[in-house]
Amino acid sequence: MRLLFIGPMPPGAASRDEVIGGARLTTARLADDLRERGFAVDVVSSARPRPNLSRGKIIRRELITGLRVLGAALWRIRRADAVLLSVSAYSAFTVGLAVWLIAAAHRKPMALRLLGDAMSDVYPRYGATRRRVADRTFLGCAVVLAETQRLCAVLNRPNVHWIANPRDVRPPFDRAPERPRRLAFISQLRMAKGLGEALEACRSLPEDCSLSVYGPAMPDTDFSLFDGHPCATYEGALEPADVPRALAEHDLLLFPSYYRGEGYPGIVIEAMQCGLPVVATRWRAIPEVVEHEKSGLLVAPRSVEELRSAILRLIEDPELYRRLRAGASERGDVMRSGRWSDAAASELRRAVAQRRGGR
Repeated sequence: MRLLFIGPMPPGAASRDEVIGGARLTTARLADDLRERGFAVDVVSSARPRPNLSRGKIIRRELITGLRVLGAALWRIRRADAVLLSVSAYSAFTVGLAVWLIAAAHRKPMALRLLGDAMSDVYPRYGATRRRVADRTFLGCAVVLAETQRLCAVLNRPNVHWIANPRDVRPPFDRAPERPRRLAFISQLRMAKGLGEALEACRSLPEDCSLSVYGPAMPDTDFSLFDGHPCATYEGALEPADVPRALAEHDLLLFPSYYRGEGYPGIVIEAMQCGLPVVATRWRAIPEVVEHEKSGLLVAPRSVEELRSAILRLIEDPELYRRLRAGASERGDVMRSGRWSDAAASELRRAVAQRRGGR
């Protein structure tokens, strides 16, 4: 089956103008998994420019990217059996509508993969006219793959199916610490990812504890928060291939995010697959991934005190920490890519079969 796959992909070569986030990694992983399942995948990358550029440069690059993507879709769709579009909620109406029109004009079934969970908030804010257009076009396409159960409930229609992030990492070596001493924060360094809260919560940890912070700087990153910190160090950005090693060298992941576009954070899934419990926030769909008291602990967004208390609780209770380590490994195995990529492949095949049967 020939699939035209439009979505954000990592750059072919390293570039200082690129930030490789979770959306790019999961989209690339899904493309690879579909190839392994017999699809001939023709990729058109819709990756947006690095947000650290000036506003004028971002607008120009986004315009160029949009024209390039639509031009490539028009040129390549004739050879495809179906189109799969991976897009965020904030681009879904414009890009989704444009790709739907192209697919409809060429009588090709379209599948829509909504990145993250933000559509849970964006869709209810559509006005009546916009919602009617969305429902009859890109949200009414052959199949919609929603990343979260929360989004499935909001959209609530037969063509929407829950397909979680495809992730599948394994630690390069095993460690079994009795309590967490080496803590990690791995993310783009957006302040809404909880960087400030993580640093503040770790100021009063026991002397043998440390916090390693990894991730690319973003426009609002405040590196002054590291000044004089008793246990935190900034270790720079990680290449995707280096993430399992970094996780294996630590005992606990902190992910106190309140970022508006959060879905199923890939780093949280990867941490659990490496046997690390996670202290995260009750934010958006994160509780669907991190089960409180089973694979990690959940705290209120922006609460330094709750975050600190959760960390200290794990340090002071070795039995709880061991139990959460085991629970994290089990939860990580549930989130491995095989079952989700199988489900995505099945839905795509069904959509094409229905279109062919309806001709």
